[in-house]
Amino acid sequence: MYTKISLVSVPVKDQDISKSFYINMLGCRQLEDQPFMPGTRWIRLEFPGVETKILLVTWFAQMPPGSLQGIILVTDDIARTFAELSGRGLEILPIKQQPYGKEATFKDPDGNGWVLQQPAENSENRTSSLLNLWA
Repeated sequence: MYTKISLVSVPVKDQDISKSFYINMLGCRQLEDQPFMPGTRWIRLEFPGVETKILLVTWFAQMPPGSLQGIILVTDDIARTFAELSGRGLEILPIKQQPYGKEATFKDPDGNGWVLQQPAENSENRTSSLLNLWA
């Protein structure tokens, strides 16, 4: 029935500051930047190799800047990605080992919370086993 989540709205205060952060700090590529509603723009970005795109939004009253939390950005080499992002000046918390893999968290300029994650090699099997227990 469903095939993918194509776009996630990221609530921001200043679209220019956020656009610069996502492109220069996280390596996103700009797909669109065009007028949308009065005083706003439709800014759609993509992370390299990630199918789901992000949209930098200012127009949802129920989504104040910084209210998005727990978006998981998966990497196949968290140590390398951590070093690269830290080298660009990103304030990212140290990598922690979790039962489901390794993770490090960071925030964008508005406080939206991201999780950089490298899943454990057997994390899909573990998730499937847990889901079977609940069935």
